[in-house]
Amino acid sequence: MIKDEMLKKKVWAVVGVTNNKDRFGYKIFKKLIEHEYETYGVNPKYEEIEGEKIYPNLKSIPKSIEVVDVVVPPKATIELLDEIKELGIEYVWFQPGTYDKAVMEKAEALGLKPLFNDCVYATLIGEER
Repeated sequence: MIKDEMLKKKVWAVVGVTNNKDRFGYKIFKKLIEHEYETYGVNPKYEEIEGEKIYPNLKSIPKSIEVVDVVVPPKATIELLDEIKELGIEYVWFQPGTYDKAVMEKAEALGLKPLFNDCVYATLIGEER
């Protein structure tokens, strides 16, 4: 199952990370770190969040990313897909609300391995029980 493949990967980027503790961009970022994933935050609005360096885009991250977790609206997501493909990243976890039909079709056309209709935060919380 693609979800299991993704969760075995240890180097993640969260696109749409935020310092707002009520938002999933923050919760997912922190939860991945808690679960010992090497996690990079991406948001051009921040230089750091709670001591963690935040990157303006995927290209600026100094490591090869294995999974991108998307937490931005579909309009931003569709533009992000080209950068993901260009960097050779296969796995993309689309959080609820980050995709529409056009995003789904483009992800498939680019040959990515996408996951829709699931939340990594809920998955990791479930593992804690």
